[in-house]
Amino acid sequence: MPRLNRFEIDIFNNILTAIAEEMGKLLTRSALSANIKERRDHSCAIFNAGGEMIAQAAHIPVHLGSMSFSVAAVLDEKEFRDGDVFILNDPFRGGTHLPDITCVRAVFVGGKPGFYLAVRAHHADVGGKTPGSMPLSSSVEEEGVVIPPTLIARDGGIDRRLIDKITSGMRNRRERLGDLSAQIAALEAGGGRLAQTVEKYSAAGIGGAADMLLDYGEAIMRDTIRRIPDGSYLFTDYLDDDGLGTENIPVRARVTIDGDAAEVDLSGSSPPVKGCLNAPFSVAVSAVLYVFQCLAPDDIPLNSGPLRAIRILADEPSILNARYPSAVAGGNVETSQRIADAVFGALREAIPERIQAAGAGTMNNLTFGGEGFVCYETIGGGMGARSGIDGVSAVQTHMTNTLNTPVEALEREFPVRIESYSIRENSGGAGRFRGGSGIVRQYGFLEPATVCLITDRRKHSPGGACGGGDGGRGRNLLIRGGEQTELAGKHSFEARRGDILSIETPGGGGWGRP
Repeated sequence: MPRLNRFEIDIFNNILTAIAEEMGKLLTRSALSANIKERRDHSCAIFNAGGEMIAQAAHIPVHLGSMSFSVAAVLDEKEFRDGDVFILNDPFRGGTHLPDITCVRAVFVGGKPGFYLAVRAHHADVGGKTPGSMPLSSSVEEEGVVIPPTLIARDGGIDRRLIDKITSGMRNRRERLGDLSAQIAALEAGGGRLAQTVEKYSAAGIGGAADMLLDYGEAIMRDTIRRIPDGSYLFTDYLDDDGLGTENIPVRARVTIDGDAAEVDLSGSSPPVKGCLNAPFSVAVSAVLYVFQCLAPDDIPLNSGPLRAIRILADEPSILNARYPSAVAGGNVETSQRIADAVFGALREAIPERIQAAGAGTMNNLTFGGEGFVCYETIGGGMGARSGIDGVSAVQTHMTNTLNTPVEALEREFPVRIESYSIRENSGGAGRFRGGSGIVRQYGFLEPATVCLITDRRKHSPGGACGGGDGGRGRNLLIRGGEQTELAGKHSFEARRGDILSIETPGGGGWGRP
């Protein structure tokens, strides 16, 4: 087909993105769990026949950069018929961590797969040693059910026996079945909408537009990189600990800019740790891609094209390139944040006026569960200040883009009462522009529950930039019988009726000298 101009490319980008957005809306309305329907912890994307992502909804950054790995794992399967749906969560075969379950479906064109659709959703529980499947684990086997790429639906029919087997070890199984059904329904709706689009514009038209979208994304990213001074820039940041004895865990990024290409070398980061902070390489790729997308113009297509301009390296094995049987529950949510901080930190040496101070740097993960209930949520914090503007308070930063769970939803669905929910005043770093403040969220337990916390920036403060002050560190407190005890950043305990858990999240760093 003839080359499209910029405006035509933008039209096709919006058409494909709208299909992904529609899939996400259907999933949100159809799911049963608060984690998906309230927090919207899910992502949807469209891929070409070769497995390159050509469009995505504006969902979760850590999901979207890594879903190409899931599609690639499915493409390794030899048989693929029209209507087939594959399911997987195996972190070492295209997944990230076990609660993120991905479903993939092909859209056939002319008798063969022309496109693929993928829907990833974080399930509130997939089994494992603690409710919520985010334990202080030392092996992936302790974290829940591991699902390799598996055919779950064929010829429009779901394999109920197989899906029953997969969910048999999961808590609140009815909710899990409902969420999986919603994912499959979202794929079916997206497949129908994409088929209509192909019929309207022709397979060659959509395929050609997709190729040009990838080229356009690459061209914008190369132009973005070209505006960064050539050189090699190094920064090392640290995770507090893994909860099982390893402390001050380094995450190292060397960013080398050479004309219109970048190399991000993560070598020299920590070797694998005993705890659950190990991350598959797909997570590292997501974090690096996210950072460079932040530097690009707002109209850059969100697809795989920009990755053509960026080479990413990591030691194997390492905390950023995990291998079986490493525990990975926290790598997707916490280590991804520190990768982003390290890459931003390296680039700050090259373009200080364009890089914000460090944000909260943690998703403040909380899971709790008991008889007949299980809940997972993340809590926002302070955003780092930037040149010319203060950081935003009480917001999710970097690798997560979820909403909060509304107080009404929490108290309706789980035996908890939210005792306090407020901005943590003055927790942002001082500076010419002040860092955003964190959050205080207090949970009063009305029934006994097993609680697990995977949080960070409790020992290492979010750093300021260009002379700005550091953001305030977070704190986790247990209030029991009127007495207050500070808990570790990674901690699991049995809550009693009447206990109050207070989570104080970090603020963002300040920018510039006060």
